Amino acid sequence: MASPAAFVGGAVIGALGGLIGLGGAEFRLPLLIGLFRFAALEAVILNKAMSLVVVASALPFRATAVPWQQVAAHWPVIVNLLAGSMLGAWLGAGWAIRLRSDRLYKVIAILLLVIAAVLWLGHDSTSAAPPLDGIALYGAGIAAGLVIGIFASLLGVAGGEMLIPTLVLLFGADIKLAGSLSLAVSLPTMIVGFARYSRDQSFSVLKANKRFVLVMAAGSLVGAYAGAQALGLVPNAVLIPALAAILVLSAIKVWRHA
Repeated sequence: MASPAAFVGGAVIGALGGLIGLGGAEFRLPLLIGLFRFAALEAVILNKAMSLVVVASALPFRATAVPWQQVAAHWPVIVNLLAGSMLGAWLGAGWAIRLRSDRLYKVIAILLLVIAAVLWLGHDSTSAAPPLDGIALYGAGIAAGLVIGIFASLLGVAGGEMLIPTLVLLFGADIKLAGSLSLAVSLPTMIVGFARYSRDQSFSVLKANKRFVLVMAAGSLVGAYAGAQALGLVPNAVLIPALAAILVLSAIKVWRHA
């Protein structure tokens, strides 16, 4: 794998993610399958490794805008979602390992379409009073976390495209705070999924492509930072439909790999 291509690909994908406040893993996965020709499960594992690097770096990057104390003050929300997402991550990784390659391609394609729909419908979410409280809110948080954990583990993504609307609509979090809370939930969730994948022989793809992973992850970080700085230059009315369309086209291409 050519290092320049890996860096440039990571940077472009990171910039797309940075423009909408995500890590870019949703767009990186089709690139790993389509351009770099990794098999479905190998692409998911590589994507998860790079997503871990991006998410772990994004947390301190955001500390100036959203202080650690503010994030820590919402620990009950983090724990609530983690109660479901960590189990979901373990289950999702286990299912991905057991699925035949052709079926996994189809699952990935369908989930990319789901991301496109969530991106289209949920990008303008605004905070309001939580619609539930008490046990009902706690139960809804666990259920949402479970679904998001499965989703994120099957694709090797951080799950921010689903976590952020959940935090805003279910828990009434401010959109900026929701971004940091999302990262705080994503990191342990991804580590659990990563641990489950490590039990499969396909995990050796990381050792065999260590340089590729590091170079593409570095490109993703540079691109995500550049995209975040360019935030606001491209209106959401243009950006969101364009990115949703890219995901739909990517889903079609991945489906054809099956």
